[in-house]
Amino acid sequence: MKTKELQEKIVKNMKTWQKIEDASVANTGAIMEKTDNPIIRTVMEIIQNDSKMHYRVQQFIADSFEKASLSLNIDELNAISEMVENHLQIEKRMVGLVKESLAAIQGKKMLVQEYLLDYLMEDEEKHNRLLENLGKIKSGIYPYA
Repeated sequence: MKTKELQEKIVKNMKTWQKIEDASVANTGAIMEKTDNPIIRTVMEIIQNDSKMHYRVQQFIADSFEKASLSLNIDELNAISEMVENHLQIEKRMVGLVKESLAAIQGKKMLVQEYLLDYLMEDEEKHNRLLENLGKIKSGIYPYA
């Protein structure tokens, strides 16, 4: 497949995916309208917010092929590297607090709290990966940097 065809396919996939994300937002909204339960509402809000962010990222990807290509240079990455490293330390402290909380309630039949703490753990770990992968982009673009 040629580069142009591949780009068109990715854009088409992103636009299809965005329609699915819109359906997810509508569906979670409908569920929230049907319940006053704070657990269910919180979970639906989490999913709804994630779907909205996914939509933005999908649009960003599509725009990178249809409008302006993406660029990221070593100077931009270097300018924020210390701040990113500091934020990684913050994220690691949050992961530590989640682990401590999970250990404290383990086996105590606090299933909802454990469920939500597991979610927080996964989300904080995701943030760590996002930040760590900025470094991989840097080394991928500039292998000798």
